[in-house]
Amino acid sequence: MPHGYEWIIIGAIGLLIFGKRLPGAAKGIGQSILEFKKGMKSGANEAETPAQIDDAAAPKARFDPQTGKPLE
Repeated sequence: MPHGYEWIIIGAIGLLIFGKRLPGAAKGIGQSILEFKKGMKSGANEAETPAQIDDAAAPKARFDPQTGKPLE
């Protein structure tokens, strides 16, 4: 494992090679983190609120569940 000044040399070489791409990469990482946090918040909100069931949208029963005879 590199120690002390070796990390500085590795960092300087990395800046020379990837210097022009670093701002774009940092911006992309920052946007990804923000989107992840928004998703986590919206997911938590959805989990806390119970799903509302619309009785009008629910299908009507055609048969009596007790006897199995058709309903009129």
